[in-house]
Amino acid sequence: MELEIISPERIVYTGKVDSVTLPGVLGQFTILPQHAALISSLKEGEIIYIDADGENRIRIDSGFAEVRDNKISVCIEKILEA
Repeated sequence: MELEIISPERIVYTGKVDSVTLPGVLGQFTILPQHAALISSLKEGEIIYIDADGENRIRIDSGFAEVRDNKISVCIEKILEA
């Protein structure tokens, strides 16, 4: 799957991932290959993604995500300090 995380200031991450866990406003959810299309608002929490380097975490303020055809696009308001 392709993951793109962007903020107003920069592209935070772009690359291939095995899974992505997102902090949805209705609860945390995980995207795996062949996931159904969706759009979700995100709340404060962690984006957790697994790529070739292993598990990575980004703490965010808020945003939204779109999933379609094994591409995950995440727009975030800002990155929070851990």
